[in-house]
Amino acid sequence: MNIETKNNNKSKNPILDKLPSHLKQFISPQNYAAYSPIDQAVWRYVLRRNVKQLEHMAHPSFIDGLKQTGISIEQIPNMESMNKILSNIGWAAVAVDGFIPPTAFMEFQAFNVLVIAADIRQIEHIEYTPAPDIIHESAGHAPIIANPEYAEYLHRFGEIGSKAISSEKDYQLYEAVRHLSIIKEASGTSQEEIDAAEKDILSLQDNMGEPSEMAQIRNLHWWTVEYGLIGEGDDLRIYGAGLLSSVGESSNCLSDKVEKIPYTVAASQVNFDITKPQPQLFVTPDFAHLSLVLEEFANTMALRKGGLVSVEKVLNSKSLTTLELSTGLQISGHFSRVIAHEDKPIYIQTEGESALALRDKELVGHGKEYHAQGFGSPIGKLKGINLAIEDMSPRDLVAYNIYEGKRAELTFEGGVTVSGVVITGTRNLQGKIVLISFDECQVRYKDEILFEPDWGVYDMAVGKSVVSAFAGPADVDSFDLSTHVPSERTAATARSDKLQHLETLYAAVRNHRQSGTQGVDLKDIFQTLRQDHPEEWLLCLELHELSLEGSALKEDIYNYLNELYKVKPHLEPLIMNGLKLND
Repeated sequence: MNIETKNNNKSKNPILDKLPSHLKQFISPQNYAAYSPIDQAVWRYVLRRNVKQLEHMAHPSFIDGLKQTGISIEQIPNMESMNKILSNIGWAAVAVDGFIPPTAFMEFQAFNVLVIAADIRQIEHIEYTPAPDIIHESAGHAPIIANPEYAEYLHRFGEIGSKAISSEKDYQLYEAVRHLSIIKEASGTSQEEIDAAEKDILSLQDNMGEPSEMAQIRNLHWWTVEYGLIGEGDDLRIYGAGLLSSVGESSNCLSDKVEKIPYTVAASQVNFDITKPQPQLFVTPDFAHLSLVLEEFANTMALRKGGLVSVEKVLNSKSLTTLELSTGLQISGHFSRVIAHEDKPIYIQTEGESALALRDKELVGHGKEYHAQGFGSPIGKLKGINLAIEDMSPRDLVAYNIYEGKRAELTFEGGVTVSGVVITGTRNLQGKIVLISFDECQVRYKDEILFEPDWGVYDMAVGKSVVSAFAGPADVDSFDLSTHVPSERTAATARSDKLQHLETLYAAVRNHRQSGTQGVDLKDIFQTLRQDHPEEWLLCLELHELSLEGSALKEDIYNYLNELYKVKPHLEPLIMNGLKLND
């Protein structure tokens, strides 16, 4: 078996060994043998044109990075080779099936892993595709990470972005974008289907409501990692992968037709449309500035702010999230309720499986099996007492009967009361008590009973405030996160007899270029193309490239291509740029 047909995600790159199982579920085999000779020609055309065109338009790290990451103009990269080279700069790469959920994408980045959609665009979308493909991912993203400052930005972005809290509508939008990207690259999709999918996306975007943290940080990702410009004044360069991998948009983005805006945190409020060229782009003076803006945005997130606003964010997300208290105790689950008093949360409640953790490590005996029905606890200080429970000395705890075998009567600010016999307490490494377990316990809020004695042991979280809230669990091993099932998968292009015949011609030309195969008559292939595939332009360009300078064949192909784009005007820029490459 050819080594390229193996599962190329399996590599000696040690970074991949550190990936948690819930991320590994998104990895798909690359199946290198599935790339057709036409796919290889599409890759070669885009890379030849991009390298030529971007030599003086892209950030210098792009051209240097192509060499460092081992990405060749001549052939689609395989994951095995990429991983061996990327390991030298502290990164790795995995193949996936199209778009994956934003949180997972960000988390891969946090592990220094590039997510690469293994599919490649069809020749009909050679200049631009909304679908993630191997041209965009490997030839767009990979080279720039050879720059240490930019690589650190990507890593940090992943760490922060993976903690951003999403909304229900965020996931609906993700599914709609994934659907559009799939049907646009699938053969036989009608224009009516595409129009309907684009209309669905626009409708969702117009009705998102207050943008979630994930929506905002996704905007920052788009305007930097995907569509960023770098420089000052008139000396601007491209570094965004979406521009670097789009032979059409990269040629226009530096013109006066596209508005240039200094990059600030305000970009988090600017939405984007993946179906159209971008009307404006954001410019950063250098890569270090990207990290400054990222940290400025992170300071607005629930991750760092805490408080009632952050609790309300996790409630609205209706997904698995975590609240962290001032003692370091972390509560993970689906939060269903908060009771507030004077703009502070005084009681929080989860429903269904929940878990408690300290420093991202589940507390022994407090996993989802034990807290299968949810978890609820008061938050804050005791009424009329300035000293919070977490700050009490052993003597203070005894004074308030917070001691083994004693019945404690605790009334919190805001009106929540806890009455029960203390069983035990759990402390953090600093000696602060973080959890108190009660027997014969009743918890009330005004006239409402929140916990009854016959419900069993009551575990009360200790913390005077909520200091952080973020997406996902504190300990990834507390929950089964390997449950991703895509609503639809990318579809392979149907291969008609005519297409298979064309592929044999592409293969013959490719073999001739690579190994100088004898017995390949370029003139015969050209005549066959004219007869059986009269609209074929890319292989004609390759024949023109290989034909002897000044030969009649080269002139015939040149004239044929010029006539072709007169009949098919949309091919003119593709053909003319291809002929320039052959000069």
